[in-house]
Amino acid sequence: MTKIGILGVGKYLPENVLTNADLEKMLDTTDEWIVTRTGIKERRIAAENEATSDMAVKAAKLALKNAKLEPEDIDLIIVATITPDMFFPSTACVVQQKLGARKVPAFDISVACSGYVYGLTLADSLIKTGGYKRALVIAAEKLSAVTDWEERSTCVLFGDGAGAAVLGPVEEGGILGAALGADGSKGDLLQLPAGGSRMPASIKTVENKLHTIKMEGNVLFKHAVKIMADAALAVTEPLGLKGDDIDLIIPHQANIRILKALAKRMGVDPEKKLYLNIEKYGNMSAASSAVAFTEAVESGRIKKGDIILIDAFGGGLTWGALIIKW
Repeated sequence: MTKIGILGVGKYLPENVLTNADLEKMLDTTDEWIVTRTGIKERRIAAENEATSDMAVKAAKLALKNAKLEPEDIDLIIVATITPDMFFPSTACVVQQKLGARKVPAFDISVACSGYVYGLTLADSLIKTGGYKRALVIAAEKLSAVTDWEERSTCVLFGDGAGAAVLGPVEEGGILGAALGADGSKGDLLQLPAGGSRMPASIKTVENKLHTIKMEGNVLFKHAVKIMADAALAVTEPLGLKGDDIDLIIPHQANIRILKALAKRMGVDPEKKLYLNIEKYGNMSAASSAVAFTEAVESGRIKKGDIILIDAFGGGLTWGALIIKW
C-alpha cells in the first residue's frame, strides 16, 4: 500500500500577545496562580477583523511553500476547527477560495482539540483509496471569540492560531497507524451550548453568555490523562512499539499537569520525550497539536527516521493518536 507522509508544514500565530500580567489587570488572578495550575505564561489573540480562515490561509501558504507545491497541486482540503468563520459555507471552502485552489473537495471537521489527528488520519485514508494524491490539512482556531473573559477558570487557558500540513505519497516512513475514538455521554464536560438548532441565538442566550466555552475542568482533567494514555496504547501496541521506541511525543497542549501525568503514565521522561509550547500559546484547541508539530520540525527536534506520536483529546469527548515516521 502507498506510504503517505507529510510533505510540508506551516503555522501562523497572531501578533498580539496576552500575558498573565495583562490578565491580572482584567480579573482576580495572578501569574503564579495561572502558571502553577496550567503552565501557561502567555497566549496569542487574533485581531478583531482576523477570522479563523485568515489564520488558516497563512499557515497553509507556508505549508505549501515548504512542500514546494502550489495551491493547484492540492486535491483535498480539510479544516479542523470549532470556531469556523460561520456555520456555512465551511471554513474549508473559504480557504479554498482565498488560496486560489482548484474546485477540489473541501470540508470542515468539528472534533475540538482532536481535530489535527482526525484530519491527518482522514486525509491519509482518503489518499490511500487512490482518489486523491495530495491533501491540505489545516487546524485553525479563534478561541478568543468564544471565551468568557470574566470567567477566571477558562479565560486564562485559551489562545488563537493555526497549523497546516500537506500530505502525499512518500518513498519511506510516513503515517504508520492511528487510533480515534469518542464518548458522547461526556459531551457536557466541555461545550459551547448556544448558537445551534438546540438553542438558537437569542437575547437571553447572549445575556447568559451561552455562546462561550463552558468546561468542568476538574472532571475533565481526570478523564484526559487516561484517555490520552489509552489512545497512545491503542496506536502503539498494534505496531509493536513501546515508550522507548517513541522519539518524540506531540501532545495536545491542554494543561502542563495533564501532560506531566501523561508522561508518568506512559513511563517516559517529559523533558526528553514531550514537545511542549503551552507556556507560549496556551490551549489553541485543534491548532495546538498542529503548531507544536510544526515547531518541532522547524527547530530540528524531529529528525529523519524519528518515530513521532501525536496524541490529543477534546470536547465530545473525542480523542486520537497517530504514529508517523519522519
